[in-house]
Amino acid sequence: MSRETQTNAADSRHERQVLTGIVTSAKMEKTIVVEVQRLVQHPKYRRVMRISKKFYAHDEQRKAKPGDTVRIVSSRPLSKLKRWRLKEVLTQKTSAE
Repeated sequence: MSRETQTNAADSRHERQVLTGIVTSAKMEKTIVVEVQRLVQHPKYRRVMRISKKFYAHDEQRKAKPGDTVRIVSSRPLSKLKRWRLKEVLTQKTSAE
């Protein structure tokens, strides 16, 4: 009976939120700033606008560099501003750019 309640509790947990964005800063110790853009329709004028927001994410191995496209996942609060962790680096910025 206790196993059933444990599996039900695990099933009822929500999936972690995952976002994709571009690293704008990697100057801090084990912290990166990721800018995520999304499209939003204006409520009155119905024009599609591009909205961007910055998220602070934890990068333990310091893999991400400015200009990289990364995937971040939500986590417990790690500091005053950090609520995200680096999941993976999708593409790296090329040196030619």
